[in-house]
Amino acid sequence: MVTGGARPRKRRTRLWWRVHQWAGLQVSFFLAFVFLTGTLAVFSYEMDWLARPAMWVSPASVSQPASWGEVAAAVMAYDPEADIIALNAPLNGAAAIDALVRSPGDSNPHHVYVHPGTAQVTGEGAWPGFQRFLRNTHRHLMLPVKWGVSIVAIAAVLLLVSLVTSFVVYKNWWRGFLRWPRGRTLRAVIGDVHRLAGIWSIWFILVLICTGLWYLIEVWGGSAPVPQRPKLEPVSELPLAPDLAAALDRGMVEVRSELPDYRVVGVIWPREKYPAFMVHGQSGRAILVRPRVDAFWVDARDGHLLGRIDPRTLSAHQRIAEGADPLHFGTFGGYWTKTIWFVFGLALTGLSLTGVAIYTLRITKSERAEPGWRRGLRDGWRGMGKARWIALGLCLLPLVLAPFVL
Repeated sequence: MVTGGARPRKRRTRLWWRVHQWAGLQVSFFLAFVFLTGTLAVFSYEMDWLARPAMWVSPASVSQPASWGEVAAAVMAYDPEADIIALNAPLNGAAAIDALVRSPGDSNPHHVYVHPGTAQVTGEGAWPGFQRFLRNTHRHLMLPVKWGVSIVAIAAVLLLVSLVTSFVVYKNWWRGFLRWPRGRTLRAVIGDVHRLAGIWSIWFILVLICTGLWYLIEVWGGSAPVPQRPKLEPVSELPLAPDLAAALDRGMVEVRSELPDYRVVGVIWPREKYPAFMVHGQSGRAILVRPRVDAFWVDARDGHLLGRIDPRTLSAHQRIAEGADPLHFGTFGGYWTKTIWFVFGLALTGLSLTGVAIYTLRITKSERAEPGWRRGLRDGWRGMGKARWIALGLCLLPLVLAPFVL
């Protein structure tokens, strides 16, 4: 016998279930696309490395690293007419230094790769690559940043809805941490896998929700103030190439004398309106901050150290802003955290797809129809409703726009 109090509770549970199903099913295609592109973006640098032999370096050939000044001199000698934008350190011992340069008349920059031991140019690479495509697709779908980020942030909102409703739909959910899938039917097995992946991914889902909503806040006016840089008067022209390279090396000596364990991640090249190198790196004095706020400024004229950004002095607002990217992509702990983020990113992608599979199998059972992959795909596609066309359009949009915006 069902009591009067049980009926409203059962209706509420059914309502929560419908909300959970709607949040996952109606936009499952789009969610899976966002999760998959973000997951692949975690290792997009390595994908570029695999696709570009000019980036390949034998670790055994880097017995003594070349100085940053020698690397800069090699790039300037390779293409004297090109403007250096930045020099970026390799992310692993088998990769070359990446110099981002722009040649006269080119609308986009391109990459010049330099051996980190010999300072010899190993080749070039086009501006578009896996990194650029996957990061831009995942972040803003190749659309104007404000609107693209806002659309992608829908994924964070739907994740939040799905997470909250799952606590109601799945009773005693915490007991499932160590419960291995053991269903006797395909639907039961997929349901168990769906719940298990969801339970183990709770912490990861919370990370993505927080960082995704932060990106939304940023593009709509909530960005943190940029740390102030030393004041410098513009110059009519920068020093000649040999003098620039020498100034950079002198500045690096001062950086090392101040912080011997400082690891240089990149160098932003000076300009006439601000004649100073900005050296990005990691001092180990703060976690979850981007290298750009653990930085030094070096005078391009004489190599004198002008100042630095100490990440420990950042405000709470700035720490949140600078910690979002390392947290979102798992880059703060090297390959260990990147691998963890990659695995859980695949789990979330699978979570979106298994939700569709559960719905499809439920429909098949209720209609007592013969199961089949064609019918399953058709029922899953139809179950997404009219939102499936919007989702499909958003997934195809980056492919259409990429040739024009990259």
